[in-house]
Amino acid sequence: MIAARYLPFVGRLMIGLPFAIDGLSKLAAYGATTGMISAVGLPFAPLAFAVAVAVELGGGVLLIAGYRARAVAVAITVFSLVTAALFHNNFADQNQMFHFLKNVIMAGGLLQIAAFGAGALSFDNQRESRKRNPTRVVAA
Repeated sequence: MIAARYLPFVGRLMIGLPFAIDGLSKLAAYGATTGMISAVGLPFAPLAFAVAVAVELGGGVLLIAGYRARAVAVAITVFSLVTAALFHNNFADQNQMFHFLKNVIMAGGLLQIAAFGAGALSFDNQRESRKRNPTRVVAA
């Protein structure tokens, strides 16, 4: 019973935290990040930068909190797969192959969150509990 309560939070933390940290690192490296985006031929590098920061930093924090976790997990899944295809597609380079597979693996974990929800320790669960019992106070 304890595992069912805490493991989903630990899983969200382990997937969401690297995204949030990566989003913060992009904020500190605007020039390098937009340069990398331009180097793969994507137009509107500043817009792509803003989307990447929003998805990684914003999505990572929302995922950790368990707020709209299913939708956030789907958005980060799409982002991870697009990033894998655009930035890690040189399979002759073992490092790029590793990063491609890492993105695919993360997408798999995110799809588990999309399928099964955020778990007990989440804003989503508190919101659902309030809908079921509007007069009852929910304790995390």
